[in-house]
Amino acid sequence: MYRILVPVDTDPDRARGQAAFVEDLPTDAENIEVIVTHALPPDDVKDPDDPSSLEDVETVVLARDYLEERDYDVTLAAGRLPPADGILDLAEDHDVDHIVMGSRKRSPTGKVIFGSVSQQVLLESPVPVTIVGTKPA
Repeated sequence: MYRILVPVDTDPDRARGQAAFVEDLPTDAENIEVIVTHALPPDDVKDPDDPSSLEDVETVVLARDYLEERDYDVTLAAGRLPPADGILDLAEDHDVDHIVMGSRKRSPTGKVIFGSVSQQVLLESPVPVTIVGTKPA
């Protein structure tokens, strides 16, 4: 079974783009297990340590529903902080084979000042990381 981690943020189009990427992989849904989590600050989630609070995150539900409607086996995993470290920890805990990140456009200065979760995951991940764009509804 090929395991893919899909950490979503607050943008529905990015979450849809991440889920669409998984759907476009050249294999059948029964060969892929998807773990959906969030990369959100704790203020954006009722209880960051409670997996059931993921049901309150619009983009988590969107990605899960998109994939389940296409017969993918989807598991929700509670996000951890800081987001980049949390994503890397979840990737290790779930023994994933691939991480599919969404990313927003940011200027080079913005990346230096604010950092980039996607960039840190890309540089530190022991498994392949794919950065995808958006997919409008």
